[in-house]
Amino acid sequence: MFNRPRHGERAWLVEVDSGQGGVTERLDELRQLVTSAGASVVGSMVVRRARPDPAYYLGSGKVAELAKLLLDHGADLVVVDHSLSAVQQRNLEAALRARVVDRHTLILDIFAQRARSREGKLQVELAQLEYLSTRLVRGWTHLERQRGGIGLRGPGETQLETDRRLIAQRVKRLKERLVTLAKQRATRRRARLRRDVWQVSLVGYTNAGKSTLFNALTKADAFAADQLFATLDTTSRRLWLPQVGHIVLSDTVGFIRDLPHDLVAAFHATLEEVREADLLLVVSDVTSADRSAQRETVTETLALIGADRVPIIEVGNKIDLLGQPPEVVPDASGTVHRVTVSATTGAGLDLLRAAIAERLTGLAQFSSDAPADSLEPLLEEEAPHVLE
Repeated sequence: MFNRPRHGERAWLVEVDSGQGGVTERLDELRQLVTSAGASVVGSMVVRRARPDPAYYLGSGKVAELAKLLLDHGADLVVVDHSLSAVQQRNLEAALRARVVDRHTLILDIFAQRARSREGKLQVELAQLEYLSTRLVRGWTHLERQRGGIGLRGPGETQLETDRRLIAQRVKRLKERLVTLAKQRATRRRARLRRDVWQVSLVGYTNAGKSTLFNALTKADAFAADQLFATLDTTSRRLWLPQVGHIVLSDTVGFIRDLPHDLVAAFHATLEEVREADLLLVVSDVTSADRSAQRETVTETLALIGADRVPIIEVGNKIDLLGQPPEVVPDASGTVHRVTVSATTGAGLDLLRAAIAERLTGLAQFSSDAPADSLEPLLEEEAPHVLE
């Protein structure tokens, strides 16, 4: 769909400071995103602007400065940490003589690279097409011309109209296939509910260590890596807790600042696992300097998908990097509010298991005692269903 960054591309990062703060952290996150996409970062620029320039986003003076920097450093890709209009992107590419990618396109591209399951690939393609359809109006001026020539004359519609119609048809088919998959997922979920099986979901900012924690708790082999959006497809596995019996633990997509809304919409069915959960484990990276803003992003995203009323346990991960011991932090009523752990070393995992059991026992007085074999067909069918 998009011209995906290739290994060997040299990227220059552009961050616009409009007074919102956290510029260093935002630029560092952009650097991680670009690296995750497969390009190398050769430099960066911070532009201070109260409001975006309608033609270039950056302003003509900074565009000229950026053009010289690209030439001096041999950069062939510019990544802007903001959403650009089709006109702004086209103008920048013409002025800089380099490919320009905005944050929205970059995240979609990473998702396209990482999706492994059939449903994940369909969801990403849907988000890409819906994003592309909004950019066929003014940015694609070459498509406005009527087809001409022998054998090339269309049925009275412009190339732009043809592309728009073909995209709409493909979007319709994708949505129909995703509805079918969503019904299958809902059937499995209802079966788990009939068996009184607790559903617990891992959520949090991307690269907080959810997949590593998921593997440590369930002895699974879900893909985990020190990069943003390491994996994209939901995985569910059974976990035995002596106090409550079997539960189903799901690893879900990592959230990120300014996550494209069309991507959230495309993953709506997958994120139902979060909304329908009995308990959420909100995982955070205790070593992150930006963890307060990251937690705010997670809170906002949970509200966006309708999961803000699900009970939570905060899980502070990566304490081994700070040399801290694990601990349990109760709230004012004495209920476990936060547990700090190291998914890598296993420190604090026993405390976390006990906290999960305590919260589930407090939510209702019943136990999921179904035999392990009977739970197996109720788990997600496609592997590796992991969303990091």
